[in-house]
Amino acid sequence: MLEKIYFIRHGETAWSLSGQHTGRTDIPLTAAGELAARALGPKLAAVKFDAVLTSPRLRARRTCELAGLAGAEIENDLAEWDYGDYEGLRSAEIHQARPEWNIYFDGCPNGESPAQMSARADRLIARLKTMSGNVAVFSHGHFGRVLAARWIGLPLAEARHFGLSTASLNILGYESNAHPVPAILLWNATSAA
Repeated sequence: MLEKIYFIRHGETAWSLSGQHTGRTDIPLTAAGELAARALGPKLAAVKFDAVLTSPRLRARRTCELAGLAGAEIENDLAEWDYGDYEGLRSAEIHQARPEWNIYFDGCPNGESPAQMSARADRLIARLKTMSGNVAVFSHGHFGRVLAARWIGLPLAEARHFGLSTASLNILGYESNAHPVPAILLWNATSAA
């Protein structure tokens, strides 16, 4: 039986620092992002992982490697939201043209819709539930929020309530083994916290 999902958001990049939406663009970690990724190592070293999965994006793969979990399997469903026409833009720039825009309700033109993101998260959750033990997954901010909301059975729109810092450790699991109710066991834990 699946015990816990250790969800790790990638370390800081120049675009995460500036607030630019980074979906498909493959940019490296900053020096601070690399340091924060390394700082995850001691926290993860104490856990026996039965599987390690990572987004195909460089920033997630590098965070995984620096955290000491080399040899991860690439999982395309862990990729960040496809921002389409909003790739590289900041929310403030998007709001100039669309003041009421909210990614969790509106999605992105020529990118992914909320329904597509929800389906992708649900597909990943179904796969994870076939695994056993502890699983580490390295991914991204918006996708991580969606994954958490869907894990506990909330509609995707509720993901807007889950702040998620770079290089954060998050644990999804069950409220108890006797009656396995999906729960968020740890959220947005960083070395800076």
